[in-house]
Amino acid sequence: MLLLLLGLLGVGLKYLEVGMVAGWSWWIVLSPFAMAMAWWAWADWSGYTKRKVIEREEARKQARIDRQRSNMGLPGSKGQRPKR
Repeated sequence: MLLLLLGLLGVGLKYLEVGMVAGWSWWIVLSPFAMAMAWWAWADWSGYTKRKVIEREEARKQARIDRQRSNMGLPGSKGQRPKR
């Protein structure tokens, strides 16, 4: 996402001819978009994206279980009693 924002900023500055970006080649200005595409291709190929989704789902699941255990007055996943 950072690369996309950097690319959009670069395109905006180049289009409006602001500062030193006005003198840069379009190849340099558009390179963050190519790097973002390469990052996404690698993340999908390596399974990084899927791992992050699974980690988020597991964290949500554990939080839900802990909340339900706390509501029943049982210790949470770390063995701690809920505060009353």
